[in-house]
Amino acid sequence: MTKQEFKKLLEQAPVILDGATGSNLMKAGMPKGVCTEKWVLEHPQVLIDLQKAYVEAGSQILYAPTFAANRISLAGHGLEEQVQDYNHRLLALSKEASGGKALIAGDITTTGKTEIDYGELLDAYEEQIAALADAGADLLVAETMIGADETMAVIDAAHSVCDLPIMCSLTMQADGSLFFGGNIFETAPMLEEMGADAIGINCSTGPDQLENIIQNLKSSLSVPVLAKPNAGMPVINDKGIAVYDMTPEYFAKSMKRLADLGASLVGGCCGTDPEFIRQLTRILKA
Repeated sequence: MTKQEFKKLLEQAPVILDGATGSNLMKAGMPKGVCTEKWVLEHPQVLIDLQKAYVEAGSQILYAPTFAANRISLAGHGLEEQVQDYNHRLLALSKEASGGKALIAGDITTTGKTEIDYGELLDAYEEQIAALADAGADLLVAETMIGADETMAVIDAAHSVCDLPIMCSLTMQADGSLFFGGNIFETAPMLEEMGADAIGINCSTGPDQLENIIQNLKSSLSVPVLAKPNAGMPVINDKGIAVYDMTPEYFAKSMKRLADLGASLVGGCCGTDPEFIRQLTRILKA
């Protein structure tokens, strides 16, 4: 997909993204603390069934399960030499699930490490993005980013190895502050200037707490705004599991409000599943 084709797609906004991956994999039996990418490759049908359900529910873009398949994060599991193999195989699973009915975004995320210099970050992201582009990703998404520097490294890396559109999605606290310093309002215009093709938020809070933030981003950016929040704020149960109590219907109504305020790419993060996307599709297409 070219950047011009991405712009053309957004002329039909809102474009519907998928819902959560990780929380649904855990429901399906993935233990805490394992390498998610390795577990998915060992249990491919779980991922395929989930993403098929998202496509049937209305998702136009699927996020490939390549979230932390970069050299720095994989090194924590002794898998740093598997970057190319993992990104190729994981993206192929999403292609199989989509059946040609949805675009596939190569998914990239934070390393979560503050001590790594920009050059090392750039090298790691270039390696992963090159693998994703070679595997046939339609576009890229840097999601759940927690600071400006890493997100800028992803954009620089993407521009150095391919011409794919790149969406940048940060996670933040309710007031817009980022976990590695700064805030979404200062960071978003910098990302646009660097060449991000869409900018927004994911994870963070529920959609009902993001109206002011989406409205602010819409007024300050000329690129499309993305919203992929959680199904509300979780409560940790006695088994240590995060439980989200927002219903699919309420989530969809709240997301409709975000779309009305200017979010052009909409989906769900933690706690959402295909029923959330089905209700979102229904209300947006009504």
